[in-house]
Amino acid sequence: MAGNITFTMIKPDAVEAGNIGNILQMIQAGGFRIKAMKYTKLSPEKAGEFYAVHSERPFYGELVEFMSRGPIVAAVLEKDNAVEDFRTLIGATNPAEAAEGTVRKAYATSIGENAVHGSDSDENALIEANFHFAGTEMF
Repeated sequence: MAGNITFTMIKPDAVEAGNIGNILQMIQAGGFRIKAMKYTKLSPEKAGEFYAVHSERPFYGELVEFMSRGPIVAAVLEKDNAVEDFRTLIGATNPAEAAEGTVRKAYATSIGENAVHGSDSDENALIEANFHFAGTEMF
């Protein structure tokens, strides 16, 4: 059975471009409820820890640098089938391949600067939510 939470970050590129409100509007229009949200900045160490799964990949250093260059909006979202539905809402990692009406089609500029992060599994959604929020911060 699919879970009912997912985790997202509005990435530095989308924050810098002033797209926080537009992206949050798309999220809410998609039927997601915000359980927790914060405007914050990842240190290079925290960004490296969050993306440790990619530490052996050639893009890891650039990813850590990008994710720590400016503020992000971290959020825990709730909806039935949350992970799968959110992945559909945000679209393909490459905005050129993203479907019309998706967040990445509208706001991403490249594969590397793709506006939003979305959990890829129910298990990772919980891990990522707990990485950014204490239990008392989720409602």
